[in-house]
Amino acid sequence: FRVCSSDLNRLRIIAERFSKIGSAPDLQLVSLNETLANAVQYIENRSSQKVKIKCSFPEENSVFVKLNIPLFEWVIENLCKNAIDAMDGTGKIDISVLHKETEIFIDVKDTGKGMEKKYFKTIFNPGFTTKKRGWGLGLSLAKRIVEEYHGGKIFVKQSEIGIGTTFRVILKI
Repeated sequence: FRVCSSDLNRLRIIAERFSKIGSAPDLQLVSLNETLANAVQYIENRSSQKVKIKCSFPEENSVFVKLNIPLFEWVIENLCKNAIDAMDGTGKIDISVLHKETEIFIDVKDTGKGMEKKYFKTIFNPGFTTKKRGWGLGLSLAKRIVEEYHGGKIFVKQSEIGIGTTFRVILKI
């Protein structure tokens, strides 16, 4: 069993992320575009070539927002991983950023199975899962990270069975 430096670095980042849960958030003014691009690159490197992920940013060079980078990247990675699972490893994920006055809207849209409206709120409950494997903690942690640590909102914006789902994250500037 051989461990490479990139694996060790990844384990360090994961440990750092989860050590931050429950402590006061350490937010820094950072480029949202760069943070999203890093999270997407991580997922792309670990997913099938049959999954295409596209990011669309506002016209200006970059949007700057106060984030805890390791935790926020984890939220985006979790949304993308859930999307890949919902698409059975084949499909498209579109991540778009819209900047409106004092808020930033980040939409993560997939071409997966979709879900019924009755699950829009319950999917964020700890223990809720539609997967055969898993603890059902990803979206509840994502909600806590976005809402409690970043003062934002996360919700299912839209979903259609057989068409896909769009999650929306709203952050204050």
